[in-house]
Amino acid sequence: MRTKRTEPRGALRAAAVLAVPALALTACGTGGGGGAEAGDGEGLITIWAHQGQDREVVALQDAVDAFSDTHPDITVDLTLIPEADYTTTVTTSSPDELPDVLEFDGPTMASLVYNGKLSPIDDFVSEETRANATDSILAQGTIDGSLYGLGVFDSGLGVYGNAALLDEAGVAYPEGLEDAWTAEEFTDALAALAAEDEDGRVLDVKQNYGFGSGSEWTTYAFSPVVWSAGGSLIEGDSADGALNTPGTVEALSLVQEWAAYTDANTDDSAFVSEDVALSLVGHWEYPNYSEALGEDLVVLPLPDFGNGVKTGQGSWAWGVSGASDNGSAAGEFIDFLMADEQVAALTSANGAPPGTRSAVEASDLYGPGGDLALFADQLAATCGEGPVTADCVSVPRPVTAGYPVITRQFADAFATIWEGGDVSEALDDAVTAIDTDFADNDSFTIS
Repeated sequence: MRTKRTEPRGALRAAAVLAVPALALTACGTGGGGGAEAGDGEGLITIWAHQGQDREVVALQDAVDAFSDTHPDITVDLTLIPEADYTTTVTTSSPDELPDVLEFDGPTMASLVYNGKLSPIDDFVSEETRANATDSILAQGTIDGSLYGLGVFDSGLGVYGNAALLDEAGVAYPEGLEDAWTAEEFTDALAALAAEDEDGRVLDVKQNYGFGSGSEWTTYAFSPVVWSAGGSLIEGDSADGALNTPGTVEALSLVQEWAAYTDANTDDSAFVSEDVALSLVGHWEYPNYSEALGEDLVVLPLPDFGNGVKTGQGSWAWGVSGASDNGSAAGEFIDFLMADEQVAALTSANGAPPGTRSAVEASDLYGPGGDLALFADQLAATCGEGPVTADCVSVPRPVTAGYPVITRQFADAFATIWEGGDVSEALDDAVTAIDTDFADNDSFTIS
């Protein structure tokens, strides 16, 4: 039996959570996207960006400086807004208060379009830029065939494992997507690990990020269970028959069993302190985990609940405001950010999967044979705008202006389930709230 460490832990690490902060419950818009004017491609462009980690800010400022040096006819005015306040600032600003170029978090895009705050960018960015963007980035940024945003980087989700602890418990683990654990095999692995562990808590699901309302982490981390079980968060304009399917109820009932094996991880160090053998989290923990475990670190796919392995995708993206009168110059700036040199610099700063095909191929971390190649492979197999079949892997969160109510209701339902509540009842309550909101808002139709 393995004994837990009892010595004091080191300094707490900052949690690198997904970008999406609290979202508005509904979108109170007109249902029509904005349309920027092209302008003459010169003069002043204003830019808003979130102020993330220091290295990322430096990389962005370097990119702005390099753009200014190579585009003397365009003057750039960059405003950095603290990440915690950024989305609220964008969503509470009127379209004519927004800059020419704005960064936005992927799941908020449809709501911004619905409220006239984003313009299609197909005519403002180059064909070369669009062709080099990864399929997952294009899926996140497209509504009804029009492109509204491009991300320099994406996100990845999987299970990190401690090979030494897995081997000690006699638990065989997958080598890739082809031999991923089934949901039952994953649950059996938890039981086997728990039998060799003092308190039986062998899994981290970043519960310290928060479950329930306001926690986008909940939806990002556990909606793949729904998709892998053959369900969906919403189909068309209704969650009924999508989120509350028998398969989803069965899958989330199994996940409910995982709570007994999960470390609450209040100090965010359960995995690096070897208190747990498995951690379900995203790409951002790789630097901490690889430093702590070295060659014992393995990167695994999420388990398969019957409809193939599924995972999340999506992160910050760049777009042109609906009220801009200088769309051509704004598009040139986005073209510049999506070039290999800038993508490499920004993803080196934050460790995220690159948003372009060429940068992924050249990446030591995400390219062929790289430690996080699994995340790139998952994103390359995006389900895109199509149906979520057994053959695709990464799934965009629903591209709808009603997403805020979807994510809140799913997160609330999951928190209830995690705490032992009735699974069917929790999902039915979420379905009722989602469908009511869609009915009250004309299904958030973007005209």
